[in-house]
Amino acid sequence: MSLAKIVHRSEKSFKVEIEVSYKKSMLEGEEAIQEAINQAGCLMTGEMLCQFDTDGSPIMIGGVKWTSKGLISKTYQTPYGEAEIERHIYQSPKGGAGFCPLERDARIILTATPKFAKILASKYAEFGSSRVNDDLEGNHGRKVARSFIQNVCDAVGAVAIAKEGEWEYVVPETEKPIKTISVGLDGTCMLMMEEGYRQAMVGTIALFDKEGERQFTLYTAAAPEYGKKTFLQRLDNEVSKMKERYPNAHFVGLADGARDTWDFLETRTDTQIIDFYHVTEYLSKASEGMFPGKKDLTKKQEWLDNACHNLKHTPGTPLHLLNELKSFLETNTASADEREQLQKTITYLENNKHMMNYPEAVSQNLPIGSGVTEAACKVIVKQRLCSAGMKWKERGAAVVLSLRSLSYTTKRWYQFWKKKLTGLDFLLQHNWFT
Repeated sequence: MSLAKIVHRSEKSFKVEIEVSYKKSMLEGEEAIQEAINQAGCLMTGEMLCQFDTDGSPIMIGGVKWTSKGLISKTYQTPYGEAEIERHIYQSPKGGAGFCPLERDARIILTATPKFAKILASKYAEFGSSRVNDDLEGNHGRKVARSFIQNVCDAVGAVAIAKEGEWEYVVPETEKPIKTISVGLDGTCMLMMEEGYRQAMVGTIALFDKEGERQFTLYTAAAPEYGKKTFLQRLDNEVSKMKERYPNAHFVGLADGARDTWDFLETRTDTQIIDFYHVTEYLSKASEGMFPGKKDLTKKQEWLDNACHNLKHTPGTPLHLLNELKSFLETNTASADEREQLQKTITYLENNKHMMNYPEAVSQNLPIGSGVTEAACKVIVKQRLCSAGMKWKERGAAVVLSLRSLSYTTKRWYQFWKKKLTGLDFLLQHNWFT
């Protein structure tokens, strides 16, 4: 039964009439409304698509005249259902693959309209194709194949990855001027299809005002790769753009201590600060070695509290702690395990004390914790890619991480679709996969 029909057309607009019958329950009534709206949406989308078609006249592509093979019917997937229309397909004098100007100009992604592709990609960034399918059918009255969802989202993700270094994204205006920008990176394990557990990488660039309040955070992530080359290039590109946007900002490198991480940060930031809370974990282990068992719990906690407080507020504390721990090892009896814990802390302090000037950082309202990056590892990677039973191929992981990075960076998801819909000529959608 037809619930919607086009009742008027003009050069600038068209009018649709929708008819909905009353139902016995409100839920039934709302479902009837959804059905009618979907039907109207298909009609209107088909009408809108036709506006992007040619009149069948020859067109020039690369200096060669292409001619229409005539109107050929095709079904497109929309947020409301399937829209079948007739559109012109062109072919060169040499034959070969046909070309559809409508699909280029309307920015069709495989057979999905841009809006539907955006919806699918947004949902797929949050959960797998099975749940996307269930949500579409249960909440939107749309039923599509899981393979279609996967293919469309792979295509969108491929574009996001390919254009990451080329497209410019605007950092949204912040409420307060930016004084400090922190750069952090870290890895977190995920299960790969053929290689077992590997490390995905996450990078964050956080913007702070003079009071140390975070105003904006940019997220980037990459699937596991040996050498991290692609990820580091991507993060380096984002840092360079931030330096162009905020030339007077103080750049701070924040991380937990891996050597290759500091090799990257030392050349791209003004100040390097090792994550304060990571240091306190080492001090906690040292306290276990100094005050073992349950007898000295009060003394252990008192020592740890004082050590952490002084580390944060008293200059010279790292060196003082080093001397204290070394002296303890020399003058006290301890078990092999206790001595090991103490030695690990001593080594860590010795290697990283030059990045523990927390009192000065605090006085300048500089960030001293890498919590933003650690949280990003959980949100960007773990929540989506590490559920029970999940195993990933590199490409699939890369697509999802790219979509989530765009989605979780304020305003970037909107900017991506704005660019894609207005600024790029997608002649061969099937080549997005190559």
